[in-house]
Amino acid sequence: MIRFLKKGVSQEKAAADDAKVRQTVEGILAEIDEKGDAAVRDFSEKFDKWSPESFRLSQDEIEACLAALPPETVEDIKFAQSQIRNFAQIQRASMRDVEVETLPGVFLGHKHIPVNSVGCYVPGGKYPLVASAHMSVVTAKVAGVKRIIACAPPFQGAPHPAIVAALHLAGADEIYTLGGIQAVGAMALGTETIAPVDMLVGPGNAYVAEAKRQLFGRVGIDLFAGPTETLVIADESCDGEMAATDLLGQAEHGPTSPAILLTNSEKLANDTLAEIEKQLQTLPTAPVASVSWRNYGQVILCDTYEEMVAEANRIASEHVQVMTRDPQFFLDHMTNYGALFLGPETNVSFGDKVIGTNHTLPTKGAARYTGGLWVGKFLKTCTYQRVKPEASALVGEYCSRLCALEGFAGHKAQADLRVKRYGKPSSEKVAAEASAR
Repeated sequence: MIRFLKKGVSQEKAAADDAKVRQTVEGILAEIDEKGDAAVRDFSEKFDKWSPESFRLSQDEIEACLAALPPETVEDIKFAQSQIRNFAQIQRASMRDVEVETLPGVFLGHKHIPVNSVGCYVPGGKYPLVASAHMSVVTAKVAGVKRIIACAPPFQGAPHPAIVAALHLAGADEIYTLGGIQAVGAMALGTETIAPVDMLVGPGNAYVAEAKRQLFGRVGIDLFAGPTETLVIADESCDGEMAATDLLGQAEHGPTSPAILLTNSEKLANDTLAEIEKQLQTLPTAPVASVSWRNYGQVILCDTYEEMVAEANRIASEHVQVMTRDPQFFLDHMTNYGALFLGPETNVSFGDKVIGTNHTLPTKGAARYTGGLWVGKFLKTCTYQRVKPEASALVGEYCSRLCALEGFAGHKAQADLRVKRYGKPSSEKVAAEASAR
């Protein structure tokens, strides 16, 4: 039996909040579409108090950001990027172009073609999410994207040196200090000074996520990546300190970040609830994490591993951390998750920052139908075909009859023309059949 020891906000409240966000985003995108740079500048001034002469950073400004960082920080960024690049290259190598002869004279194939231009959004208003630069730009670069532009909001009134350095080292072609809906809108819709891109990627707050959703169709998007979510699956082998630390480690992202404990141990559930209250007394980010935990935190008690799997698949969380005696059971049986972290030795922050898997992952139940950002998201798998004359006539006969079945006269004419042009004259067919007998 599944019991809730702690619940978050109601679905009705969440839906009402979403409606307000949707309305705000619609208005801002419409203004950017109509007024271009002027609207972008107005919104940047309004929301970020930021209106530089140029939102795009010059080479001198980029180099100044690099010079402002301690050498160790630059090396840390390079280390993280090397892990992400290595795993992305392994993923890319697993995707092969193919061409096969499926019938005598019929050759079918596909090619993996990189998207031509991508806009990468890097959140950084509250926390400078340096790692998001690696996840989007490095991965797009490995995929072979020709033009990669990136936007990150100002941090405390200036470009954040570490974000700028990470974007530059990752290989971004254009770097803009610009945040929020105005950044996403400018990249997708284009302005007088920013050429539009073909695809948007990167995480963000509810407004950025909604902007990407509304822009989908005009551009491609990686996935719906809104406020972060974490699900800790644990049994009696885990302790309250570990569970609480890992829940609050994600709750600190923002005031609407769900953090859920799913367990079959009532003792662990109660220990974790007590430990969270204790840690919130000293956690520097408690002003944010406490709001998130109070409004969106949940504790769910199950009886069995099977119930835990079923509930985890229902939740379809972005991050799922498994700290049980048998983590493999959950790897074998779970189907809905953004990323799994198996065993107490790893954790979500490893995945968020450095280990090599991508941290841009599906939220709000999107893990039911998509995985996270990876090199394949930047590639279009496009098919082609080539056919020899005799094969064209053979396929054409089947195609002609099937077109007639559906009533498509124009389609049938296409097939019939190939039969006429490339098929053997009836006298030759008769002779060939007689010879075969």
